[in-house]
Amino acid sequence: MAEMNNRQAYFHYFIEDKYVAGIVLLGTEVKSIRDGKLSFNDAFCMFDDGELWVRGLFIASYTHGTANNHIEVHDRKLLLNKRELKKIQAKIKEKGYTIVPLKVFFTDKNFVKVEIGLGKGKKLYDKRETIKSRDVEKDIKRYLTA
Repeated sequence: MAEMNNRQAYFHYFIEDKYVAGIVLLGTEVKSIRDGKLSFNDAFCMFDDGELWVRGLFIASYTHGTANNHIEVHDRKLLLNKRELKKIQAKIKEKGYTIVPLKVFFTDKNFVKVEIGLGKGKKLYDKRETIKSRDVEKDIKRYLTA
């Protein structure tokens, strides 16, 4: 299992800053992530009492789990330095910024990490421009390889 990316986040937001955070997980959640059973649909990050939480991250229940299997969708705490948390919280107070999970991956020491991005929402015309530039790049690659 390599890494899982949130492709929709790059489509809906201009990502300005990125941070790598640890995440508090249960044992069966780690096993499900290793199997690739993770979905970013409707996932976002929020502050609660000075702590950063990821909400709406779907991790499917582990197939070989017992009665102690985890709940698929619940709030999971993200682990960052206080300095980083204060920096992010100050940016969030500005209008239009949001925190979205971009990527979930394993480190060399087999810790699960989440890359979060500080993004500003795109307007509809920005999304059209993204689609147009992506199509142009595909056409250029197609002509160069042909």
